[in-house]
Amino acid sequence: MTQQPITILVCALGGEGGGVLAEWLYGAAVRAGHPAQSTSIPGVAQRTGATTYYVEIYPQRQQQLGDRRPVFSLNPVPGAIDLLVSSELLETVRQVGNGMSSAERTLVISSTARALTVAEKMQQTDGRVDAAALVATLQRHARAAELLDLAGMAQQAGTVVSSVLLGAIAGSGLLPFGRDVFEAQIRAGGKGSRGVEASLRGFALAFDAVRQRRAQQAVVDAALAPAPPPDLRALARARLLAYQDAAYVRLYDERLARLQAAGAGAETLHEMERWLALWMAFDDIVQVAGLKLARSRLVRVRREVAARDDEILKLYDHFKPGVPEFAALLPAGLAQRLQAWDRRRVAAGKDPWALTLQLGTHTVTGVLALRLVAALKGQRRRGQRFAQEQALIERWVGAVQRAAGRDPALALELARCGRLIKGYGSTNERGKEALLHTIDHLHTAGAVRAAREAALADDAGRAFDRTLQAHGAPPRAPREQAIRWYKRKPGSA
Repeated sequence: MTQQPITILVCALGGEGGGVLAEWLYGAAVRAGHPAQSTSIPGVAQRTGATTYYVEIYPQRQQQLGDRRPVFSLNPVPGAIDLLVSSELLETVRQVGNGMSSAERTLVISSTARALTVAEKMQQTDGRVDAAALVATLQRHARAAELLDLAGMAQQAGTVVSSVLLGAIAGSGLLPFGRDVFEAQIRAGGKGSRGVEASLRGFALAFDAVRQRRAQQAVVDAALAPAPPPDLRALARARLLAYQDAAYVRLYDERLARLQAAGAGAETLHEMERWLALWMAFDDIVQVAGLKLARSRLVRVRREVAARDDEILKLYDHFKPGVPEFAALLPAGLAQRLQAWDRRRVAAGKDPWALTLQLGTHTVTGVLALRLVAALKGQRRRGQRFAQEQALIERWVGAVQRAAGRDPALALELARCGRLIKGYGSTNERGKEALLHTIDHLHTAGAVRAAREAALADDAGRAFDRTLQAHGAPPRAPREQAIRWYKRKPGSA
């Protein structure tokens, strides 16, 4: 039998119970009669404060060693880790980057869950690190890797991720004691608290999941293989049906059929399936009201605030709809008069008109008010904004359609310009302005791609304007902006 301790490095983000997990591991080893040692190393993760915990467990019981005592190390040694445990995928890879994992020695147990870094959140587009690349890194630098949705298991069990990690460790079979020792340690550590049963549920979920995967050797490879692409068109149809009606779904299909008939390639159609559906389901007050009423939202909020089933949750939503939101649902004539009235207010030095509301979504009044707005789905077709959005969508679809037959590369880049349409309010307006200026004035695939990437990289639009100038396109017209004057007494600061 080996005379070297089993080395374990535990990495958890702040508040995830990494210290409790280390205590459980140490306590279980001592309970089973094995010499052990646990130390902690304060550090900083890329999202929250983090402390790594280092545990060494001797594989022989103290009874077998007699008077001899093993010598333990206080710190982990790069490349000499038997088990690397982590609650977050990028944090796991960060420890691999520190040299802790060895392709010949280390078993990695990690959650596939992500807590995005500040750098990822700052990007104008989807700035997330590619999860497939992270998984591939772990596979190259580990003897074996158990990658599970441990955060989902913790949520299912109503516990924290540390107990689920313990179950995965026990299920791996790396440590020289059985399931009953781990469960006894959880019970001893909880001392009869209500959290013990939840911890045991989380432990069992992960233990069984790892054992099932171990029982079938090929399951790990299958789980790590890229998931098949979703049926985007089916998802889009379902989204548009919920957003409006069956006729709106048929309009979506007709637009795609026009592109296919014009000779659009598979990749161009794939991009249009995504971005066309998102644009057609543009955000308005009807959509927002429906989302606020969704049962899934209430379930999510109760989970986020950790409300028990026997507790009453009071939920208040704050709204500030202005003239653009109300005018969107009015016929063009009424909408234009309302907008002209608001422009005169702004020109006179007043703020744009808006209605400040606070609705208790847990009250009958609040729910009825939101249901009334959500019921205006039929009015959406008669409103000014619906007509405007459809006209802009047709300009974009028409540009892709015309390019499909003569320049497939240009058609693909124009289709990808749908990424510019996002958000609401001024963000949405800037995206539409950039898209329309691009399709009207740029006529090569390279120019369109450069303009799109510049618009996505710089929300202020300066990079986009420079790109337009570099490709010979006319500059965008400056936007009107009211100048407000404030009276001040002579001599005042």
